[in-house]
Amino acid sequence: MATPITTIKKETKTAEQIKLEKIEELKELLAENEDAVSKTMTLMNELNDLGIFDAATSMLRAKEDIAKIALGQVSREPVTNLINTMMAAGGALTKADPEFTAKLLESVMAGTEQAQSFLKEDKKVGVLDLLKAMNDPDINRAVGFGLQFLKGMGKELREQ
Repeated sequence: MATPITTIKKETKTAEQIKLEKIEELKELLAENEDAVSKTMTLMNELNDLGIFDAATSMLRAKEDIAKIALGQVSREPVTNLINTMMAAGGALTKADPEFTAKLLESVMAGTEQAQSFLKEDKKVGVLDLLKAMNDPDINRAVGFGLQFLKGMGKELREQ
């Protein structure tokens, strides 16, 4: 009969053995992904030739100066006006009906196309043409919409 096991010897690896194992794993990965590694190295070489790495390194070293410049530019009045205007426009757009907004934009595009074809004809529009045009249901609808738009806009401007 065999003698019972009373102690377990745990194999501990030295730092050198761990390094060698990692190097072997890396060699296997490189061999398995040779094409990808080759393309990556080519890309890195191209980026290096373009000076991208030097520029990135310089930017990282000067990050505080760049941040000061960026903050200085962003805090200029025209930029803050733009940001405030975009925020107000975004707020207004959130109140708009998406379906109606889409329909309005489609109408604007159709009107633009129609207007471009008119410009190619180079016709003169007379006063009688305007009066006749009011009988056209499409023109009447657009003029009515425009008048009501202007009325609503005027009311809102007065209230402010």
